[in-house]
Amino acid sequence: MTTTGVSWQTTTPFSEERRPSVASFYPSPTSDPMSEKDGYDSRRASGISSAADTGRDREQRERAREKEAQVEDEDAGQTVKLTDFDVVSTLGTGTFGRVLLVRLRPAANQPGAVQHFAMKVLKKNEVVRLKQVEHVNSERNILSRIRHPFIVDLYATFQDHLNVYMLLSYVPGGELFSHLRRAGRFSPDVTRFYLSTIVLALRHLHAYDIIYRDLKPENLLLDHRGYLRITDFGFAKIVQDRTWTLCGTPEYLAPEIIQSAGHSKAVDWWACGILCYEMLVGYPPFFDDNPFGIYDKILKGKIYWPKELDRGSKDLIQEFLQPDRSRRLGNLGGGVEDVLLHPWFRGVDWGALERGEIRAPLIPQVLSASDTRNFSSLPLPAPADIPGLIPSAMPPPEERYDPHAYSFAEF
Repeated sequence: MTTTGVSWQTTTPFSEERRPSVASFYPSPTSDPMSEKDGYDSRRASGISSAADTGRDREQRERAREKEAQVEDEDAGQTVKLTDFDVVSTLGTGTFGRVLLVRLRPAANQPGAVQHFAMKVLKKNEVVRLKQVEHVNSERNILSRIRHPFIVDLYATFQDHLNVYMLLSYVPGGELFSHLRRAGRFSPDVTRFYLSTIVLALRHLHAYDIIYRDLKPENLLLDHRGYLRITDFGFAKIVQDRTWTLCGTPEYLAPEIIQSAGHSKAVDWWACGILCYEMLVGYPPFFDDNPFGIYDKILKGKIYWPKELDRGSKDLIQEFLQPDRSRRLGNLGGGVEDVLLHPWFRGVDWGALERGEIRAPLIPQVLSASDTRNFSSLPLPAPADIPGLIPSAMPPPEERYDPHAYSFAEF
């Protein structure tokens, strides 16, 4: 691994474990937990089960349940099905699913054209139990609309009677979280490179009225060149005005989310301030042993500023971490242009950066398209847990009853 500009180590009481995202699992301390709104526009939500569905006949349910999304492989000229993939390894696990590295078996006329992808597998029962159906459908709908060099690509979606599957770019350089923990903290130059890519990605998302809402090092992957790509769009949402869902990662929540005051794109710029601080200092400005302690510190707004932090970086972070969103950098009259023109970003060639013409400060070691050395070694799932990918594990039709098929009708 080649690194440049990575600076001093630190010791801190901040936990070095990966941080879970939350979606109303923890109630807002300033609101009644029974009154939490989901905040998703009904006209954009899809596949929500209702009483009207119960009258549909069994044949329609069977067709919906066994529907396999297909994608055209432009290079090989073939139609790809879920059963065309081999499972290589497990890249990560989460609350209600896992991400697998899969290999697309090459077409007969192109035996050497092996392709690798990340396959996100989500358990339908758990998604429904945790009331995350609309988040999952939203992730699918948003990723199917956008393309940007700093955002993972969605190629296809599938489902079987147990899971929904998303076929995504495999980004082999690992999480920024792992590289940051290994380095301790980054120099301003390294931080500037990474934050600049995030600014460009957010500019693209916000142009389509998409709020990301879960920015953190765990959701940022390095590609083979060392450029960041944002992943995990489970909390992203199309919002033209405001929404009220309590979701995200506690350390990164803006005050208006905690206060249930309604939030908009400005929360992503607040998160940029948290991310910038964490990259420069080694831990976020607000942390505690429990979410409520974090919320309290965010609302009080007291930040420790290490003496090693340069004045320019501190000024940028303070402008992002304005409690009053009407005064927050990125949410002013000039919008994202105010961020691009900020003195801290002076010297950044935004066009060259977006075209990938600037050498990244950290080049991860990636020896092949299937190299997983930058991810933790995790066990493979049991075949019975991913029957769509392991045909031999698929139970007979009479045992494939799927009460949630219509909740994921677009998969």
